[in-house]
Amino acid sequence: MASTTDRILIFDTTLRDGEQCPGATLNIDEKLVIARQLARLGVDIIEAGFAFASPGDFEAVSKIAQIVGTENGPIICSLARARHDDIKTAAEAIKPAAHGRIHTFIATSDIHLKYKLKKTKAEVVAIAEEMVAYAKSFTDDVEFSPEDAGRSDPEFLYQVLERAIAAGATTVNIPDTVGYTTPSEFGAIIKGIKENVPNIDQAIISVHGHNDLGLAVANFLEAVKNGARQLECTINGIGERAGNAALEELVMALHVRRQYFNPYFGKPADSQESLTNIDTKQIYRTSRLVSNLTGMLVQPNKAIVGANAFAHESGIHQDGVLKNKLTYEIMDAQLIGLADNQIVLGKHSGRNAFRTRLKELGFELSETELNKAFIKFKDVADKKKEISDWDLEAIINDEIQQAPDLFRVELVQVSCGSNARPTATVTIRNPEGEELTDAAIGTGPVDAVYKAINRVVNVPNQLIEFSVQSVTAGIDAIGEVTIRLRHESRVYSGHAANTDIIVASAQAYINALNRLYAALQSQAKPEEVSAQTAQKV
Repeated sequence: MASTTDRILIFDTTLRDGEQCPGATLNIDEKLVIARQLARLGVDIIEAGFAFASPGDFEAVSKIAQIVGTENGPIICSLARARHDDIKTAAEAIKPAAHGRIHTFIATSDIHLKYKLKKTKAEVVAIAEEMVAYAKSFTDDVEFSPEDAGRSDPEFLYQVLERAIAAGATTVNIPDTVGYTTPSEFGAIIKGIKENVPNIDQAIISVHGHNDLGLAVANFLEAVKNGARQLECTINGIGERAGNAALEELVMALHVRRQYFNPYFGKPADSQESLTNIDTKQIYRTSRLVSNLTGMLVQPNKAIVGANAFAHESGIHQDGVLKNKLTYEIMDAQLIGLADNQIVLGKHSGRNAFRTRLKELGFELSETELNKAFIKFKDVADKKKEISDWDLEAIINDEIQQAPDLFRVELVQVSCGSNARPTATVTIRNPEGEELTDAAIGTGPVDAVYKAINRVVNVPNQLIEFSVQSVTAGIDAIGEVTIRLRHESRVYSGHAANTDIIVASAQAYINALNRLYAALQSQAKPEEVSAQTAQKV
C-alpha cells in the first residue's frame, strides 16, 4: 500500500520527541495549540505523546485526538513500548481520533540487548511479533520501530521487520536513535531492507534520526533516495540531545530540489508537483510558535527559519539580490510564510481590522484570547509608530502561551545608572489576590527585579538561562525574553514580549515561576509514572 506512494509522508514528533528536549516541557493547552498549527501546516501524522508516560501525557494525546484528529485531519499517534500496558493505554488515548495510530518499539542493537533489555535476539523477535499483533487488535494502523536500528546487525534487523510486518505493522520505522550513521551508511540500511525483507512491499518505510553529528537531514534525504517514504521530524529540529531532523529543512530541501528527487518517485525530472503535503507558507509561523511555547530559541543562522536565513550584509550580495533575488537566494522568503516588514495596523485600528489581519496571518483565536490580544495590541500601538506582522506575531504568541495565572506582575519600577546602585521595586498579586510589594538591589536592573520578585514569591529556584531577542528593528522594537529556571531536577521556561525589556523580563520570570509553582502544587496529587523512566526511541 504504502511503499509505492509517490509522496513523502511527514510524521511530526515535536509533541513527543521534541518535548523530551530538556526545558521544553509543554502543558496540555500549549500542546493543543501546537497540534492545531501542525494540522494547518499539513503534516500527515502527529505523534501527540507517550500516553503511558503520565496521566498528563495521556490527557494531552486524548484531547488532541478528539479536537485535531478529525475525519479530514492528520493521523494522531501515540508511542508505546512493546508492552501490554503501554499499548492498551495508547489505544485508549487515540480512540477519539478519526484516524489513530499506535507506534510500538523495542531495541534491536547488540548493545541495547546486552545492557538495557538483557534479552536474546529470539526473545526480542517474539516480543515484537506479539506486541505488534496486540496493537493490531486495537487499530489497523500500527507502526513498529526497532530502536537503535542504525547500530543493529542487518540480518537480525531484516528478521525482526519481516515478523513485525507479518504480525500487522503497516509502517516500519528505522531509527538512528543516537545519530551515529553517515548518509551513505543510512541509505545502505534502507536499501538493504528493501532488498532483504520479503514482505516489505506491505509497509511504508519510515526513518527517525537524531542530529548528534549534524547529519540527520542528510541521512534522511539519502534514505528517501533509497525508498523511505515517511520522515519523522520536529519543528526547528528540537529533541533529545542534539535534536531531531528538522521538518522545515527536509520539506524545503525536497521542494527546492524536487527536480533532483523526482526520478526517485517515478516522476519526470521537470515536474513541479510537490513531494509533500506541507503548506510551506505555514512553516515560519509554526517555527515561531514552537520556539515561543517551548522557550527554545532558534539560532540566527538556522537554515530556513533563522533570523539571518534571508538576510544579506555583504555589499556584493546586496547588489546581486537587488538586481535579482536568484543570485543569492535559492528560495523566496514568502514561500515559508515570511512577508516584508510592513505597517498593517496602528493605534487607531479597530477590533474588526485587528481580527481580520490575524486571520490573514493564520491565527484563530477565541473571543477571550482576541480580547486579551487586542488590549495588548493597543498598549503596544501607543508606544510604537509602526506595527508590523512580526509585532503581531509576538503579541499573539505571548498571549496564547500564558503560564498558569497564579502570580501576576502589577508594578515594576527600576532605578539605575552609571553612578547608581540598580534598585527595583515590584508589586506582585499572589494566588489569593493579595498585592505584595518589595524592593531589592542587584548587579543590574534585571537582577534587581528578579531578586525583588523572589523576595515576594519565595519559591526556591536557580536561574539557568536568560535570553533577549529583538523581534523587529528599530529603537522601539518589541523585545522577547526567554527564561529557564531549575528546581531540583526539573527545568521550567517562561516567555514574554514587550517594548520595555525590563517589563518583559519580569513577566517572563513570573511565567516560569508560575509553572514551577503549579508543578509544586501538583506534587500533592497521586504519584504519576515518570516519562523519564520510560525507554525512548
